[in-house]
Amino acid sequence: MRPPALVALSPGELDEHSARPWLARLEALFALGWRGLVLREFQLSDRAFLTLAREVRRVWPREQAGWLCVHDRAHLAAEIDADAVQLSGASLAPELVRPWIGARCSLGLSTHAEDPSERWAGVDWVVHGPVQRTSKPHAREPVGWDGLSQAVARSPAPVWALGGVAPAHLAQVRACGAAGAAVWSGVFGAADPLAAATAYLNAWRNAEAS
Repeated sequence: MRPPALVALSPGELDEHSARPWLARLEALFALGWRGLVLREFQLSDRAFLTLAREVRRVWPREQAGWLCVHDRAHLAAEIDADAVQLSGASLAPELVRPWIGARCSLGLSTHAEDPSERWAGVDWVVHGPVQRTSKPHAREPVGWDGLSQAVARSPAPVWALGGVAPAHLAQVRACGAAGAAVWSGVFGAADPLAAATAYLNAWRNAEAS
């Protein structure tokens, strides 16, 4: 239940008005062949998040290799039928969360260069970054490609690159030994999310082929 190579992060600003058109785009994204999604709508109540997540699961079916991860809300993973839970530096420690989610659900962790190595233990996959400079307010300093390579060497679990990773960077992501990339604004922040997703999918296929 580790992530597919390419994972999209949800916008982080959905509400009852914007969720419906976003779900339609999400369904179209799935039809393109994109299979990884992290749902991370921090501003929603648990009730609203659960309602949205059930709709996401409907258009993102596991039976067709849809991989759905919830950010931080491990207590809702079973209700959502999630494939994974992703933790951050502000989350509970992985060893405390693991018993809640069982063997069917994998556990990931967002990491940064300054994080203590012991916190990386006990997870199934790691998202590391930011690799490149991003437009996100108050973003951390980018680790660069050398930093990503060091994270891959340091991590006991496979690493996905995060932060400023464009389609043109995916060959470098592979060269650093990362298993894939997680993207936020690169897909759902793009003027045409479907065209952006197609560019990522094609670039990853080319990176793998080379």
